[in-house]
Amino acid sequence: MSNTSESALSVGRSLLYLIVAGIAWGTAGAAASLIFRVSDMGPLALSFWRCVGGLVLLLGALALRPRRPGGRTAGETRGRRTARILGTGIGLTIFQSAYFAAVQATGLAVGTVVTLGAGPVLIAVGARLAMGERLGRGGVAAVTGALAGLLVLVLGGGAAEVRPWGVVLAVVSAAGYAAITLLTRWLGRDGGGSDALSTTTWAFAIGTVGLFPAALAEGLVPHTDAPVSVLLLLVYVAAVPTALAYALYFAGAAVVRAATVSVIMLLEPVSAAVIAVSLLGERLTAAIVLGTLLLLTAVTGLAFAEARTAAAERRREPVAV
Repeated sequence: MSNTSESALSVGRSLLYLIVAGIAWGTAGAAASLIFRVSDMGPLALSFWRCVGGLVLLLGALALRPRRPGGRTAGETRGRRTARILGTGIGLTIFQSAYFAAVQATGLAVGTVVTLGAGPVLIAVGARLAMGERLGRGGVAAVTGALAGLLVLVLGGGAAEVRPWGVVLAVVSAAGYAAITLLTRWLGRDGGGSDALSTTTWAFAIGTVGLFPAALAEGLVPHTDAPVSVLLLLVYVAAVPTALAYALYFAGAAVVRAATVSVIMLLEPVSAAVIAVSLLGERLTAAIVLGTLLLLTAVTGLAFAEARTAAAERRREPVAV
């Protein structure tokens, strides 16, 4: 059951929120690319500062949010809440750190497309293996198409545009994203609720603590001839594709169907690819375009397969009298 704030949000506004969130997330990698170009900051240090900035802004959002009666989320035990927070924190840290490393290694367009294309595929396979969820013929076809897209990218992209190590890092990033989703789905099977904004705030806190030693070794303060530009880009990464995008995503995803959300979130790799070509000068070969289309088509197919499965399950449910 939706709470008052969620039910007051219209579907049209929810869709707008999701569109803005998807486009905003697509700019995170672009900002990272610019930081890597003008400084020697590494991906772990960048991920650390993103966690710090996101944590500060999300703590502010939590402080301004009206307090909910009862405190802890209804229907959730302390052990489940701890598992959800720790799992989300570790998964989010791996997800964004490996993503920034992939962008640094193989470029914004390929790094983002592989991460966002492989993520739903790993979720579908993981749900089948860990929770017994059926893929169906549509799901199997989508997974096959995504694997074909990855092969086209790696084998046909050319060493100058697609670096295998960067693709591996992008798949690791996708695995972190998939782990968060699967954990949330597994914990939610018994109907236990969760406060997404609070969970993400705690996740960024865990990321801040966990990344600090590695970021310190990598270099917290980068050497650069453009310190103001680096600072502004770091503030942007923390504010727009982190705090703002997550807040809009949570609000919109609470109203819109999961399958629709999956398709709208394809705006992230699309916007990243547009920025990579138009502003960063990255070159898209025919193999990269073909691999990208295969991945995005596979994700769309998974979303529609999920929608059909959910509709079939609703039809089989007994009607209360």
